[in-house]
Amino acid sequence: MTAITPTHQKPTNAQVFSTFWAMVRKELTVLSRYPVDFIASFVQIFIIVAIFTLAGLTFSETGQASEATSGVVVYGFVMFMFVSDTLWTIGFNVRHEQVQGTLEQLYLSPASKFASLIARVAHLLIWTSLLSLTSALIMRAMLGSLPVNNLGLALGLLAFILSGTFGIGFAFAALTLRVKEAANSLVNMFQFVFMILGACFFPFGALPEWMRWISRLIPTAYGVDIFRSTLMGYPAGFPELAPVNVEIVIVVVFGLVMPVLGYWLFRGAERHAREKGSLGEF
Repeated sequence: MTAITPTHQKPTNAQVFSTFWAMVRKELTVLSRYPVDFIASFVQIFIIVAIFTLAGLTFSETGQASEATSGVVVYGFVMFMFVSDTLWTIGFNVRHEQVQGTLEQLYLSPASKFASLIARVAHLLIWTSLLSLTSALIMRAMLGSLPVNNLGLALGLLAFILSGTFGIGFAFAALTLRVKEAANSLVNMFQFVFMILGACFFPFGALPEWMRWISRLIPTAYGVDIFRSTLMGYPAGFPELAPVNVEIVIVVVFGLVMPVLGYWLFRGAERHAREKGSLGEF
C-alpha cells in the first residue's frame, strides 16, 4: 500500500493569529489554575532580591549602595529573568507536549507552528515583566536609589535582545526534539553559564580577563551590558565589553538574525522527527 500524505494549504494571517490567541488563552488558563505558584513566584523574587541586595551591601563601606551598584544588580537581574524564561520555556513546553502525547497531533495539523512556539512565551513575557517591575521596586526601596535613563532606547534594545533569545529558544526546542530529556540538563547548564559569563549580578570587570574574552563571544552578554548601561546613563566605564555603538549593532543584528536561524533549525528538527515518526516518542 502507498501511504497517503495529507497536504495542507498555507495558513492565512487570520488563522495564524487565531492559533496564537487560542494557545495564549490555554497557557493563561493553565497558569490561573495554580494560585500557589502565582504567590510563590512573588515570594521567590523577594527572597532572591533580598539575598543579592544584602550581599551587595556587605561590600559597601557606608552600608548603602551607589546608583552604579544598584543599576548593575537590578538591571542585570531583570535581564537574567527575561533571558532565562525565554530560553527555558520554549524547549520545555515542546518537551511537555511530547510527554503529554499531544505534540504529534499538534504538529501534524495545519496549525501555524511559529504561532504555537511564540504563544508558549507570550504569556510568560507579561508575567516576567510584572515580576521584573516588582523586583525593581523592591530593590529600589532596599537600596535607596536606582538610575532610570534613556528608557525608550533601553526598551527598544530589550525587544531586540528578546527577539534574539527567542531564536535561541527555537534552537533549544529543535535540540529537544533530537535528544529529548537530555535537553533539560543542557538548558540548565546554559543558564548557569549565562549567569556567570553574562555578569548578571556583578560588573564584567569582576571577571578574570580570560573569562571576559569568552563573554565577548556571547551575544546575550552584550545585551546585558548595553541594557543596564543605557538605563544607568552610560557612567564612566560602562558599557564594559565594547563601545556603545558597537554593542547596539551587535544586539540589533542578534535580534534580527537569530530568530530566523533558530526557527530554521527547529523546522529542520521537526521535519526529521516527522519522517522518523518520533514526534510522539518520549
